[in-house]
Amino acid sequence: MTENAIIIAASLFAVAFTCLGAALGAALGNGNLTGKAIESMARQPEEAGKLFTNMLVSVGLVESMPILCYVIAVVLVFANPFVK
Repeated sequence: MTENAIIIAASLFAVAFTCLGAALGAALGNGNLTGKAIESMARQPEEAGKLFTNMLVSVGLVESMPILCYVIAVVLVFANPFVK
C-alpha cells in the first residue's frame, strides 16, 4: 500500500468514528434534555411556554456540535490536507 492510501484509509476510519460519536452524543443529549424539559412542564404547567422555548434553544445548541463534526468529516474525505 502506498502512503496516500494508508492516510486515506485512516481518514475514513476517523470520519466514521467521529460521525458515530457525534450522532450518539447528540441523541443522548437531546433525549435527556427533552425528557427533563417535559418533566419540568408537567410539574409547572404555567411555565411551559418558557421551558419549551429554552428547550428548543438548548436542542439547537446541542445539534450544532454534530453539524461541525460532519463538516470536518467532509473536509477529511474530500479535501484531505494530509494527502500529498
